[in-house]
Amino acid sequence: MLSGVRLAKRASRASLPTFRAAARVGLTPGALSVAGAVAAARRALAEVPAYADFVAGHGAPPYAGRPAQWLSGLPIADKRSYIDRYPLAALCRGGVLPARAVELDESAGSSGRPYTWARSTAELAEVHRSMAMLARHILAGEPTREAPVITLNGFSMGAWATGINVSRALGRLGAVKSIGPDAERMLATLELFGPGYTWVVTGYPPFLRTLLDLAATRGPDLSAYRIYGFVGGEGMSEVLRGRLERRFRAVYSAYGASDLDIGVAVELPLSAWLRQQAAQRPELAEALFGGRTRLPMVFQYDPTDYFVETVGGELVVTVCRPAVLSPRVRYNIHDAGGSLPYRRVLEVCRDFGLDPERDSRNRAPLPVFRLPFLYVHGRSDSTVSVHGANIYPEDVEWGLGEAPDADLVLGYALDLHEDAAGVVRPLVHVETPHPPPPGLAQRLAGAVRARLLANSADVRAAAAEYPQLAEIEVRLYPPGGGPFRADAGRIKRRYVLAGGAR
Repeated sequence: MLSGVRLAKRASRASLPTFRAAARVGLTPGALSVAGAVAAARRALAEVPAYADFVAGHGAPPYAGRPAQWLSGLPIADKRSYIDRYPLAALCRGGVLPARAVELDESAGSSGRPYTWARSTAELAEVHRSMAMLARHILAGEPTREAPVITLNGFSMGAWATGINVSRALGRLGAVKSIGPDAERMLATLELFGPGYTWVVTGYPPFLRTLLDLAATRGPDLSAYRIYGFVGGEGMSEVLRGRLERRFRAVYSAYGASDLDIGVAVELPLSAWLRQQAAQRPELAEALFGGRTRLPMVFQYDPTDYFVETVGGELVVTVCRPAVLSPRVRYNIHDAGGSLPYRRVLEVCRDFGLDPERDSRNRAPLPVFRLPFLYVHGRSDSTVSVHGANIYPEDVEWGLGEAPDADLVLGYALDLHEDAAGVVRPLVHVETPHPPPPGLAQRLAGAVRARLLANSADVRAAAAEYPQLAEIEVRLYPPGGGPFRADAGRIKRRYVLAGGAR
């Protein structure tokens, strides 16, 4: 049965029409996803020395009984319990690092230090093919003969997985120039070629904002350009998406991790629409995601490639593809979130008078992807806590984006400040053009305070008992100043500085 599914999937990736035809069908039975995960686990036990030792050390049961029950009895792995315990070769099939047809990637080091990961060229080819198909689908009939695609890759290059693989995947669409996060060079390229192309710009969300801000001051006028944005690596607020889409035709995000897989899930017009509806209707967000205090990123994923569980509020993922060199079975990168079947999302939306298959923001008559949804809040420990109330960086960004001076916010970081009297307050560091206008810090603090109180019952309750909690302090810095000086040497920004992270 699994081999038939793989053949069908391979055929669906053969061309864009077959890919879209497969998207119309969707609704992959959950049993197939479980079967794929069980097969992946059994292969890993038989072929990967580190995984066999890891499972034996946890006393997992031998394969017997119902597949789903056996799978749930396997231990959950993460960096600390699994990756850090074994050499890289032992994590690979056969216990050796292949002499050829293998690539070594380095993660960004956001967890404290960079790691090196091994991937076979065969598994990367599968990822590149799927990424290119999704990109073609999102571009909605573009490129055309009159407007071929040029991709400007703004992800960091070198040993890092994202930049290299984005270049290779989107090279299937047309020309690629891998620039890295250099807004000046990117604008120079846009000026050189002009608006007669379909442009795809990739990078972390703050980089796309920097690109637009620089274009507004020195040109070119991007309103004449047909530009799409593909982002990843961190969350993106709907306020930021709206700001970017003043010039971009659409901006979509993707979800992955170097230690898990680089292309687990992707935003599509339907999932972006769903998130926007949830942002406007907290009761819908609660029905879908179990709460209304945090707005997660919302993606869709292929359940024949990934089996997703939610354990303790965190995503646990098994990569089902047979070509994976270093398998991940029940792997936890400690992202808070969950998954939802397509039918369940459809039912909930219709209970609220919404029809995702008719109301989504597709700019062309695209078929809807009938695939399960993955929602991600971010790393489960990315908060600061004041008087028992958790404050999330996503809510701070949301508040800053609602301020009348939102365009002046270049970056932010959440922190805590204890004064001489021992009173602890939330502190938001804000990077802004220098010199800032009078009263900017107070206006930003007011906007953040209003959003925190609106989003979180815990914050409201704590503020009633401890009024200092609602006294948000905002400190302003010139570009690259204060705590933002460290970002110059980092691939990803750090948004939570509390607890000595500075």
